Amino acid sequence: MGWLMVVSTIVLAFAVFVGQRFYALNHLTLANRELTRNHLPRCRLLQDIEFGAEDITILRDGLAILSTGLKYPGLPSYSDDPGKIYTLDMLDPSLTPVPLHIEGDFDQKSFNPHGISAFTDENDRSIYLFVVNHPYHESQVEIFQFLEEKNSIVHLKTIKHDLLHHVNDIVAVGTDSFYATNDRYSSHDAVGFLVTIFGLAWCDVVYYSPAKVEVVAKGFYSANGINISPDHRYLYVSDIFKHAIEVLEIQKRDLLVPVKSVGVGSLCDNIEVDADTGDLWLGCHPNGAKFAFNDPKDPPGSEVIKIKNIHSDQPIVRQVYADDGSVIIGSSVAARYGGKLLIGTVYQRALCCDLR
Repeated sequence: MGWLMVVSTIVLAFAVFVGQRFYALNHLTLANRELTRNHLPRCRLLQDIEFGAEDITILRDGLAILSTGLKYPGLPSYSDDPGKIYTLDMLDPSLTPVPLHIEGDFDQKSFNPHGISAFTDENDRSIYLFVVNHPYHESQVEIFQFLEEKNSIVHLKTIKHDLLHHVNDIVAVGTDSFYATNDRYSSHDAVGFLVTIFGLAWCDVVYYSPAKVEVVAKGFYSANGINISPDHRYLYVSDIFKHAIEVLEIQKRDLLVPVKSVGVGSLCDNIEVDADTGDLWLGCHPNGAKFAFNDPKDPPGSEVIKIKNIHSDQPIVRQVYADDGSVIIGSSVAARYGGKLLIGTVYQRALCCDLR
């Protein structure tokens, strides 16, 4: 009889635990959230972008750079072709993406680009493109030099490190230095998944330079998008399962001090910072459960959120665009230039809309 009580207690405790985790996961993924359309005027899908534009960055002259063709474990992939990097002139009315040619000693067949960041050397105005790459499900960072006149990027080096074990996004702060986010605790997907299931905030941000590599911020459920303020004083990190943007002050390259956490009410992916206003533009997943299950009959939606005056006592968080999956699926990035907004997705299309 005593053993039966023990077994019953264990079964009951396990059932309670499973129920609590199910409830917690529903909250983490916003599984019960329903989205109301909030479309912008005059939107059009970009031609030739069929398999995602997971990250986008726009240079000061209006040239957008798009990372396409990501194949990520656990997410759909509809192409066996290698990933590509495209450029798009935001000032050209045709808005035609142009693939960049890759030069140098680089394995293009396994190219699987994820987050990207551009850095301009103030000394000679050279532009460097940093790309998170996942060849064969590995995690590494590629550094290229961008030659706009040749429409090409020249591969300079590949960076691997044990601390860069599951990199999602990156922000360059020098010609060979950057901050990067790890969106999972471990390079082993099963371990990372279990950490997420148990709701453990074990993900981190890593600073890399040739002289030093170290974790500079931790305590994230899943550190996703990262970017830097125009004055280079603050880092912004999207803790996607916390539904918040974390603001960190850069007191030294390897010393980040938490400033505030700004709730966004969505699972926000990449962060783009408006160089003129300092506003943050976020590509978000309004319902993470739909995004994970990817049911064609009930597709995941897309959402764009803008944060204005993030350093004030009352930041303004506003939804700029929302779609239920009828136009685009799984938005991961939004970038503004002039009166236009580019919206990229993890594995589907890319959209350009007029803001005015």
